[in-house]
Amino acid sequence: MNQMTSYALTTYPAFDSAVPAVFGGSVVAERRFLEYFVTQLNNDGTRKCYLGAVRRFSDWCRTRNIVELRSVEPMHIASYLKTLEREGRAAPSINLHLTALRGLFNWLITGQIIGTNPAQAVRGPKYVVTKGKTPVLTSEEARELLDSISVVRKPKGQAGVNAPEPVIIGLRDRALIGVMTFTFARIRAVLKMQVRDYFVQGRRKWVRFHEKGGRELEVPCHPNLERYLDEYIAAANLVGDPDGLLFRTTGRKTGHAHALWQQDVYRLIQRHARNAGIATKIGNHTFRATGITVYLKGGGRLEVAQKMAGHASAQTTELYDRRHDAVSHEEVERIRI
Repeated sequence: MNQMTSYALTTYPAFDSAVPAVFGGSVVAERRFLEYFVTQLNNDGTRKCYLGAVRRFSDWCRTRNIVELRSVEPMHIASYLKTLEREGRAAPSINLHLTALRGLFNWLITGQIIGTNPAQAVRGPKYVVTKGKTPVLTSEEARELLDSISVVRKPKGQAGVNAPEPVIIGLRDRALIGVMTFTFARIRAVLKMQVRDYFVQGRRKWVRFHEKGGRELEVPCHPNLERYLDEYIAAANLVGDPDGLLFRTTGRKTGHAHALWQQDVYRLIQRHARNAGIATKIGNHTFRATGITVYLKGGGRLEVAQKMAGHASAQTTELYDRRHDAVSHEEVERIRI
């Protein structure tokens, strides 16, 4: 790998530039492999998943003495998918591996590294989803969780005085969970927000998200969310840092604030759920599903929920609609034994 390629890869977090054995063999092939992940996959999460999939396939090939890329045939791809199935992988996971291989092989074809795509004719397992699996909270549980987060409001006239760290953490966590609940936002988009992404427009306050595919999504704030964000920003003194991340660490351990990771958010959600006495096993995605379900229960329209959630299809939004869960429980209770 030349110096220019090595330098370019440093801009991609956690990108391991080592080329798997079956995709190597020449400088041109290796460069083409790396170009696919750098130029064609802009989303860090997608890049990480696809890279893991092709590495797993390369390891599978090595154990079966398939050492050259041109030796890979459709039957090898099909056998690999069967191996994943026997390991207990779910259909969506297997199809992700197949999609990753198809995309990479197509890229290698256009670069004249190989002549055909061995994954193109292979069919993945059928998977039909009619209901989302994300655990959701009732409106009462969501309210209890938000109200249980320990926050102490600062007295009037002290907006410039630094609040105690535990207070800032509580206000930050409440605001973060509030954003996901009241706007149906993805956790990745929330963690990318800058302070300037909370703004005033037409006498109302809005939030802006930078979504997948370079799209920007602007959503008006619920009155409760306005209060959560105003109190957090004032306590953390973020007004003078419009280009800084909205949700960040306090810097207590490292000496300076840095971005929150999804794992950090998951841990803080678990902590607050325990404190609120919520037994449902929830995660980062729960509040997106909860917000959509509560909105639709309140008479909201599906097309509006779709727009707020940034879904390309209304069918995707419907997976988050769990209004019928309550009906199912009522029917079960008719079995009076």
